[in-house]
Amino acid sequence: MNRRGWRNRGWVLFFLLPSAIPLVLFTAVPMVSSAWVSLHRWNLISPMEWVGLDNYTELLRDPATRDVFAHTLLYCAGYLPLVFAGGLGLALLLNQRMPGRAFFRAAYFLPVVTSWVVVALVWKWLLNPSSGLVNSLLGALGAPQPGWWTDPAWALPAVILASAWKDLGFVMVIMLAGLQAIPQDVLEAARTDGASAWQRFWRVTLPLLSPSTFFVVVISLINGFQVFDQVYVMTGGGPSGSSQVVVGQIYDLTFRYGRAGEASALSWILFAVILLITAVQVRGQRRWVHYA
Repeated sequence: MNRRGWRNRGWVLFFLLPSAIPLVLFTAVPMVSSAWVSLHRWNLISPMEWVGLDNYTELLRDPATRDVFAHTLLYCAGYLPLVFAGGLGLALLLNQRMPGRAFFRAAYFLPVVTSWVVVALVWKWLLNPSSGLVNSLLGALGAPQPGWWTDPAWALPAVILASAWKDLGFVMVIMLAGLQAIPQDVLEAARTDGASAWQRFWRVTLPLLSPSTFFVVVISLINGFQVFDQVYVMTGGGPSGSSQVVVGQIYDLTFRYGRAGEASALSWILFAVILLITAVQVRGQRRWVHYA
């Protein structure tokens, strides 16, 4: 390579340094450190003791690990359909010409930029079994009043409701961008051919939204497997561990039980699961995602 080529590479590296240095310090180094810690038994105070892969084998044999992964999968199974259907519905509605459209778009997006702690506390109050607004409305309608975050059967659904409400605006913005990218002449052609509103949505709009749908599904599943803040604030993983998720278990293993080695190993197991699921989605997109 000539001198000019080396000089150009030097300038590229120079401009990359402001972002590369924090990436290495706060992402790469912690990841390598976590992998090293996962091979040791460590309580954050005493010197680390080498155990090799024992932390991984113990976790895979521990019923608690299966439970937290099951809860996380249940969370994703409830959260993803709600947030996708709700976000798509809002996007379809706010893609129409209507008074105050800009205001409603901003209003529905506002929860996305709101702190999770604030949102979780508000929903914990709304879903209070004895004095919450939701149960008061259900009681006025004569409907059953669940125990929500105090009931093992309803604790996880309570978290799912709060999570879906907060993230609706994010999905709405992505799907709205996808809707506005659909060529209007395609929809007009379908209308001219006699297609009903449902047929136009099912056979034209939805297939052309597949890139946006793919992005939303991938991002939502990754976020779903890493759920923590709302669980920690609303339920603390309870009652009786009924809403404990993987990241919550990592937190408890580290700071409550002093088992940092097992916590690091569990974080790498979670990373492997997310990586596998994402890889399957990326490979499967060839069958159903249609790029214009």
